[in-house]
Amino acid sequence: MADLSINLAGIKSPNPFWLASAPPTNSGYQVQRAFEAGWGGAVWKTLGEPILNVSSRFAAISFNGQRVAGFNNIELITDRPLEVNLKEIYETKKRFPDRAVIASLMVEPKREKWHEIVKRVEDVGVDGLELNFGCPHGMAERGMGSASGQVPELVEKQTYWVKEVARTPVIVKLTPNITDITATAEAAVEGGADAISMINTINSLMGVDLDTWNTIPHVAGKGAHGGYCGPAVKPIALNMVAECARHPRINVPISGIGGISSWKDAVEFMLMGATGVQVCTAVMHHGFRIVEDMIEGLNNYLDEKGIASVMDIVGKSVHKYSNWGDLDLNYKVVARINTDVCINCNKCYISCEDASHQCIDRFTDENGKEYLKVREEDCVGCNLCSIVCPVDSAIDMVEIPSGHPPMTWNERQAAISGLSSCNIDVK
Repeated sequence: MADLSINLAGIKSPNPFWLASAPPTNSGYQVQRAFEAGWGGAVWKTLGEPILNVSSRFAAISFNGQRVAGFNNIELITDRPLEVNLKEIYETKKRFPDRAVIASLMVEPKREKWHEIVKRVEDVGVDGLELNFGCPHGMAERGMGSASGQVPELVEKQTYWVKEVARTPVIVKLTPNITDITATAEAAVEGGADAISMINTINSLMGVDLDTWNTIPHVAGKGAHGGYCGPAVKPIALNMVAECARHPRINVPISGIGGISSWKDAVEFMLMGATGVQVCTAVMHHGFRIVEDMIEGLNNYLDEKGIASVMDIVGKSVHKYSNWGDLDLNYKVVARINTDVCINCNKCYISCEDASHQCIDRFTDENGKEYLKVREEDCVGCNLCSIVCPVDSAIDMVEIPSGHPPMTWNERQAAISGLSSCNIDVK
């Protein structure tokens, strides 16, 4: 059995599965139940000034029969007194000394405010701090959350203020509501962050009721933008983790967040540079015990790969993530339809005909049975047919020789530039 324990910037836990700062970590009762189920750590719901919440505050989107494909909330940070939270954090850490207990913090961008809350929280024995610079609603309108997280200078300054007094590792949680997350990640590092976590929720409006014309959710007939999370945001989160992991000046561990629902999701995030992962929406959908399958699945995967420690997979795919200009223009794949498996639904034909390169033809054999075949000389290997096909293994994407040596766009442009400098006509 593989070693699932991790060490994120000095914060140790028996496995990489942490609960994210959210409703499931709102109380000691919940966090302790989660630890009993097997979670390796928990980031306590964000602590700060007393908050008043509204009703209603959650919404979800379902897609193609899947419930909660995406989740939206307009809930704020903890609405319980700081003293109560601190007492429960102390009790939880005392009962589960081997689990990571992280305090998520958010206060006004004032040095003395950060110093005060850091000292109070560390006095109850937390293993680390997570600075919430990501909340996109409610708190942002007060100058906190993503309002700070979208300004690199504020991220750096507030991280520095925390590091002035912090005795435990400091994680900076970043907002995805920004053009380039590496800018704020680098600012966090400049401020002294020991690690970064991403992503927080994405600005969103879940929907509009077509009967009442109210927003979803609504509060007495009015709505506001909220934070979007759940399985639908995973590709966005994975990209941002990868961008930070490959950035030469962002040399700190990453805690991956965003749409993680299974051990497979966790492995993807870790391969792309995350040391551990945080989960929220999947727990709100299915409960704490999903961690049992996550632990078992990760263990089996590592054993099958012959990998002794989960830490050995961290970042192993980062070198495979590059820029478009570095991709081989001469690499060639084509679609091949397995007629023995194909059910002749024609979805691939329709998609190719209407939205791609019209390279799938329909034929009838000597027995009068219709079949489909790809004209490989016209296929550009876009993958669309295999994506829409409802039958596994009915369409394979097959690599074929292109007849040309590898060449990237950047290499092509450099060659053209070189020829031009030699006064050679390249038209």
